[in-house]
Amino acid sequence: MRAVSLFSNCGAGDVGFAAAGFRFCVVSELVEKRLEVARLNHPGAVAVAGDLRSTWPVVVDSFRDAHGSEAPVLLSGCPPCQGMSSARGDRGKENDPDAGSRDDRNLLVLPIAEVAQELRPTFVVVENVPAFLRRKVWDPSSATPRSAAKIFCDRLESDYCVYATVVDLCEFGIPQHRSRAFLTLVRKDTEALDVLSRTGRAPFPAPTHGGPDSPDFVTIDDALRESGLPALDAGAAETASSNDHPMHRVPVWLDRRYEMVSAIPPGSGASAWETDHCGRCDETSIDCAEAVCPTCHSPTLRPTVRNPDGSWRLIKGFRSSSYRRMDPARPAATITTASGHIGSDRTLHPWENRVLSPAECAWLQTFPTTFLWGDSMDKWGPTGVRQMIGEAVPPRFTMLHGEVLAALADGQEVSATLSQQDERCSKALAKLDE
Repeated sequence: MRAVSLFSNCGAGDVGFAAAGFRFCVVSELVEKRLEVARLNHPGAVAVAGDLRSTWPVVVDSFRDAHGSEAPVLLSGCPPCQGMSSARGDRGKENDPDAGSRDDRNLLVLPIAEVAQELRPTFVVVENVPAFLRRKVWDPSSATPRSAAKIFCDRLESDYCVYATVVDLCEFGIPQHRSRAFLTLVRKDTEALDVLSRTGRAPFPAPTHGGPDSPDFVTIDDALRESGLPALDAGAAETASSNDHPMHRVPVWLDRRYEMVSAIPPGSGASAWETDHCGRCDETSIDCAEAVCPTCHSPTLRPTVRNPDGSWRLIKGFRSSSYRRMDPARPAATITTASGHIGSDRTLHPWENRVLSPAECAWLQTFPTTFLWGDSMDKWGPTGVRQMIGEAVPPRFTMLHGEVLAALADGQEVSATLSQQDERCSKALAKLDE
């Protein structure tokens, strides 16, 4: 089944679709280093580099040059989510189209509509953060405030039926909490839509984990032990990397960060903000608002920064999740592009004194062990690789999603799918129409 990928990143999400039987004929990506990795993992695809707002006709021509007027079965696209993220400074302004339109990435979904109108695939799949369904921008055609997702769907409504869902991917055996919105548009003149209309099902896989009759969520403890990767320690260069695993290495901490992290009890899921004893004297039960020990006046083992006058103060930040160990009994927090920063959301290893390595982050994102990275670590370093991993759609989910779409493309009924009445779907459609 032929497929086309837009905003391909490193091609990881499309690897899941490929495992379900799809073959990508075209992949496209703005960032050349990401496209290089995508090429490695989809060697038969034409690679289109550049901004899709101008290169989408090249995508269309590249497919048609090889396959004429034939329509692909799948068009997948994962436009950048940074402009939609609730972590931005304009949180709470989802209904303000001026705020939403300040970031022009919020309308990057529209080139997907252009390609869909030209190639007319059976399925169009778009992934993004949940705010994608509701964050208002100015519609460039009507100058009215609507979500980019709604603008996108309206452009294709004459030929496609829209299905939407918001799911936490830990419900699909992925060892992390990762809430994501998925749109799947099904062309109206296809047997796939006939099947969905007749059965009342939606073109999304049913959860495999966390239900009363299904296995428990996969925890961070389960996943890390299953990976078989060796222990690391950020306290010295010789213990912060593995010679046998090039992507299994972490930043070295030769400053107060190591002391602060090592003071957090292993396996506790606790935060450095909760550390109430001094690292220099016997003082305990230090007040949570204090940046220095009241007895010896040394900085506490909490996130602190030194002022220009030499005094210390606590760092401003999200105290509920920053500088915190992952709870080994739960799925990991969302793997993001900031997985190497200890001040981000629950990035500390559950029991070792370090952050997770790129190899572990890829494992938690369910990248297959056969995924090819080439010389990415040497050329772009851990930061560039962490960014690719953090922005990927977990291949385990796209494989499950792809299996549903492949069956529907053959006109088969699929029982292991969400009902159209499932609240994951009904609430997502309601948000789309707000």
